[in-house]
Amino acid sequence: MNQDATGVIEGLEQLLTLRRHRAGGVVGEAAYSPCGTYRYCLGRSWNAAGRRLLVVMLNPSTADHERNDPTLARCEARARAGGFGALRVVNLFAFRATRPQDMLAAEDPVGPMNDAVIFHCAAVWLRSGDAALCAWGYRGVHIGRDKVVEALLRGQGSPLHHLGLTAGGMPRHPLYVSHDQPLVPWP
Repeated sequence: MNQDATGVIEGLEQLLTLRRHRAGGVVGEAAYSPCGTYRYCLGRSWNAAGRRLLVVMLNPSTADHERNDPTLARCEARARAGGFGALRVVNLFAFRATRPQDMLAAEDPVGPMNDAVIFHCAAVWLRSGDAALCAWGYRGVHIGRDKVVEALLRGQGSPLHHLGLTAGGMPRHPLYVSHDQPLVPWP
């Protein structure tokens, strides 16, 4: 793995299954649980010297180190349009499911390494001038994960952003927000 990837998970490598793929000038990276039930982080890098965008969403779906799903494609397009050179996605819940209902029904939707990986992504991977985008939607309230992860991120001192808030005050999911919507600081 390159410096970007190992910096995100430094000290956790022995506990995670790491995958990397390079195609068309883009490096795709992902960290999974050894059993494959959980995806802890997913990244795309096209300009290693550029600014970085950390996106915190609800749970992982079908995107992996080689291919995007519609949500990741939209996040990558937003990052590129915003002048970022890399994107990393973490989730409140690391349980891989295409339907949020399946994740909500899981016995352990968070995953044993999830908080450690989120901490490393916020503390180690983000640099000055980078951005953290909270985008987990209204289901983030499940088992209080929204508060736990928000506190973890704020504890790292990274400025948080969103793309608008739901009626319940949760940061909106990027798949349902216009590309024209800028990042909004979340005080």
